[in-house]
Amino acid sequence: MLTTIAQIIEMASDHQGNRIAVAAAHDEDVIKAIISGRNMNIVEPLLIGDEVKIRYILKFLGETPESYQIFPAENDADSAAKAVALVREGRAGILMKGILSTDALMRSVLNSETGIRTGDLISHIMMYETEFYSKLLFLTDGGVNTYPDLEGKAHILENAARVLRALGYDRIHASCVCGSEVVDSKIKSTLDAYDLSRMKNRWEPYGMSVLGPVGLDMALSIEACLHKNYKGEGIGDADILLMPNYEMGNGIGKAFTLCGAKNAGIVIGAGVPIILVSRSDSALSKLASIALGCVLSKTNIW
Repeated sequence: MLTTIAQIIEMASDHQGNRIAVAAAHDEDVIKAIISGRNMNIVEPLLIGDEVKIRYILKFLGETPESYQIFPAENDADSAAKAVALVREGRAGILMKGILSTDALMRSVLNSETGIRTGDLISHIMMYETEFYSKLLFLTDGGVNTYPDLEGKAHILENAARVLRALGYDRIHASCVCGSEVVDSKIKSTLDAYDLSRMKNRWEPYGMSVLGPVGLDMALSIEACLHKNYKGEGIGDADILLMPNYEMGNGIGKAFTLCGAKNAGIVIGAGVPIILVSRSDSALSKLASIALGCVLSKTNIW
């Protein structure tokens, strides 16, 4: 079981030679994270974007621009296309979102002719280290799938379980977060959560228990579950928080960050790990995400 972001960064130090294509790399925090990852021998970066800005930021941070591979791009769409092309050509094994929107990057990833999607559902997973919880939390999906149906949520859960298994988890507890623990025929998210909790044969190969529907407090606090007489395996001990939709996932995730949580984000289901965090996230968050991508790139989940 992992408890800190630092453990992920330490794990990545054993994985050298990862080439990472960074779309729209002309951002100080992005380049700070890249420099840290390069100095730790975690990654070898390919920087795509506004060449003048990239060179300026590198010099400002005390680096020699000529020691970096820089690929000029005209705009965000061009940056995304060129970064995805480098991955598709095998010149990079990890893709990273820089200072561009998620939509701009994912359009290139999902392009039917030039993208890098596979037959799997693509989903986003954020990892949080908080002061109020004793271990890392994995929240999904607050970045890619907006309003997934029941089968979509099942695939999102499986993607998250694959990540945790790759990180060494033997037993996983997932909670399907809703506004209430009561199943209400008028609230689809509670119906989906209930159905997901009953798919025990589907979760058994991952060593995963699934609770639902549960409120966020009950997912993270055994005291809340006892107070409400809620029972089940993994009560108050969630590793994975499955969100009912993008809005709730994005909102809860940003609330964690605003309250001081450290985080890392990744997209899986494409041909390679995709590093995806908010443009406003810190250099540490971006470094942690790079480390997470590097660790997972050496596993069998791709």
